[in-house]
Amino acid sequence: MHARIAIGLEDAFHGATIGVDLALPEYDRNGYLQNRKRSIQVKVPKGVSAGKRIRLAGQGGTGYNGGMAGDLYLEIELKPHRLFQVDGKDVLLTLPVSPWEAALGGKVKVPTLAGQVELTVPAGARTGQKLRLKGRGLGPAGKPAGDQIVVLKIVLPAADTDEEIVR
Repeated sequence: MHARIAIGLEDAFHGATIGVDLALPEYDRNGYLQNRKRSIQVKVPKGVSAGKRIRLAGQGGTGYNGGMAGDLYLEIELKPHRLFQVDGKDVLLTLPVSPWEAALGGKVKVPTLAGQVELTVPAGARTGQKLRLKGRGLGPAGKPAGDQIVVLKIVLPAADTDEEIVR
């Protein structure tokens, strides 16, 4: 049997055990195919990416004429994230920077799936410039992880008071 499950990006990055409700087709004792609802606990391995499959031995539907249960294959989909986008094993983030940070360069705090890190913005940076945080993307345990790609976006800070507008 095959099914798709959607998981959060944090669960894919860190690994997790999640509850999944599935409607799996099964043959009843009269030989008719019917959907049966099942709730199962699935261990999501650390660093799993979209399109990967998790095999659950013996968790599929029952065989014909009372035969052994088959395997259940769950294909991973990643839910949209409010900050990050995923491109294979790489994680992309659009980072707003002020004009003076872009012109002069400097250190800025950047969110990653593993927590905040400090990133050096080079002097003369421009909108659309990509900076790489090596190994901060997705990747299965024991294999090299993808990278986090930070795409700079120069934005003007909002003026909240009349004094700031006049300056």
